[in-house]
Amino acid sequence: MNYIICQDIASLKGKIKKIVFSSKRDKNSEFSKITLRPYKGKKGEMWQAEKIKGPQAFHQNISPDELPELIFNEYRHGFSQCCLTAEGTTIHYTIFPDKTKRKLTGNEIKVVESSSHNKEKNYILRQGDNIPALVDLGVFTEDFKVVKSKYDKYKQINRFIEIVDDAFGEYKKDEVTILDFGCGKSYLTFIIYYYFTVIKGVKATVIGYDLKEDVVKHCNEIAEKYGYDNLRFYINDVTKGELYEGEVDMVITLHACDIATDFALYHGIQNKVKHIFSVPCCQHEVCSSIKKGGDFDLLLSHGLIKERFSALLTDSIRAEILKKCGYEVDIIEFVDFAHSPKNLMLRCKLKKPQKPDLGDITALTEKYGFTQRLYTLVKE
Repeated sequence: MNYIICQDIASLKGKIKKIVFSSKRDKNSEFSKITLRPYKGKKGEMWQAEKIKGPQAFHQNISPDELPELIFNEYRHGFSQCCLTAEGTTIHYTIFPDKTKRKLTGNEIKVVESSSHNKEKNYILRQGDNIPALVDLGVFTEDFKVVKSKYDKYKQINRFIEIVDDAFGEYKKDEVTILDFGCGKSYLTFIIYYYFTVIKGVKATVIGYDLKEDVVKHCNEIAEKYGYDNLRFYINDVTKGELYEGEVDMVITLHACDIATDFALYHGIQNKVKHIFSVPCCQHEVCSSIKKGGDFDLLLSHGLIKERFSALLTDSIRAEILKKCGYEVDIIEFVDFAHSPKNLMLRCKLKKPQKPDLGDITALTEKYGFTQRLYTLVKE
């Protein structure tokens, strides 16, 4: 994929001599060749682009923040060849509309590694990657290294993206629309947008919903700052507010509190959304309403065990309802417990929509007297 070029640029930071885009794909394209060279200006590290048009050369100064966007939105469409020259390494790229072939001569590139751990896994999102929104959100420092206090969050969003990448690795559509329920500070929302628009080269519309006005305002300001035109945030109570009415390809939640997760899952079911990735958070509804009434009474005698049992029961009911509605469902541990105690994910893919038979769940709710919101919504 085309993001390989940007990954190599990040890994070879400080060693690159020049990057040349050539072999016009479109005969009507304005420039026949573009050469990028790094230099240090008054504002720090910069890039100078030399653009050749006939006998003339035009020059443009580019900040490191702007470079990935230019590569993905302009250069990759205009040229079919790219050559990156660095100390001891030369990389040739052949750029196709849907993929990029890479041929390296000289020394292999070393992946940027974390200084806070012995070795860092080769994540899709790596330290050193030029993702300025993560700086504004407090996950990366200004030199694109993980803030120590945010390392758990960094692990979470990376793992979430890896799971999404497994499902969308061979994505064929040119556009994707995603809803994030209970987006909070929106680390994941920004990264989902970055993944599809920059890494996958897909036109993405991503909408985040949250109740906090100041958080929503801040996230919209960051999106506007970096020109993320199709990334928007709205103040919305997802349990009763109006939601996006167009076609949706994916619903995501990362620690959407209590029944907000149920409304997200219900929206996915109701609108036949193909993919749902949901990591629930606090789950009070079943725990606060369940009564003794059968074989599970032993698990309801102690508060801590009752709470954990109720959380597992909640997610089991959610998964079962999704299956009954035509989804293929896996419940997976999406990060280690040490990085988040709320670490179960419902990974769902719609196979064939169907009307669910909820008889067994109805019997369970009647026996133990509890309420569960997704069950209530689907039943009604």
